[in-house]
Amino acid sequence: MPKVALFNMQGQQVGDIELNDSVFGIEVNKAVLHDAVVMQMASRRRGTVATKTRGLVSGGGRKPWRQKGTGRARAGSTRSPLWRHGGVTFGPQPRDYGYTMPRKVRRLALKSALSDKVHQGNIIVLDELSLAQPKTKEMVKVLEALKVAEAALVVTAGMDENVHKSARNIPGVTPVQASGISVYDLLAHGKLVITKDAVAKVEEVLA
Repeated sequence: MPKVALFNMQGQQVGDIELNDSVFGIEVNKAVLHDAVVMQMASRRRGTVATKTRGLVSGGGRKPWRQKGTGRARAGSTRSPLWRHGGVTFGPQPRDYGYTMPRKVRRLALKSALSDKVHQGNIIVLDELSLAQPKTKEMVKVLEALKVAEAALVVTAGMDENVHKSARNIPGVTPVQASGISVYDLLAHGKLVITKDAVAKVEEVLA
């Protein structure tokens, strides 16, 4: 089992913690990581782009001229895609770009992202993370004590409003609950700052 240092909020090592090998110690599958990120980014697409078809363009209700006898090509509407100011043929319409991967593959991607953080030495486990009141200054002090000077994902076991409000205004820092960890967030942040209780929750779900 991989063993990492356990720190307190003052940046002092207070012991070690053994991580579950099946969650934090697997071989990183880069292909699955890529697939998971593509899936998440696709789900974030708004899909609101739209063009008007001939049925949506205003006007064109009357046949412009009779079918035969004029010498011109037959026409049924002035809003045909062939006409100026006409509709658009096969243009983009509002749609949902989201899709899902098999549950086992999603779990494998999450395990790979967590294991990569351990392999790279970019995981910091805290014995606890609690603030008396929402103060961004206090959260900055904690991160400075832990020597976190880059983008960091701060993970708590549950919704801690004081921690969430204190961390969300710090550039590059994203606070999430253990149940809301995503592959994209793990890869987008250099450091993973996670509490001991959050580690237990993650292992409980993924092990």
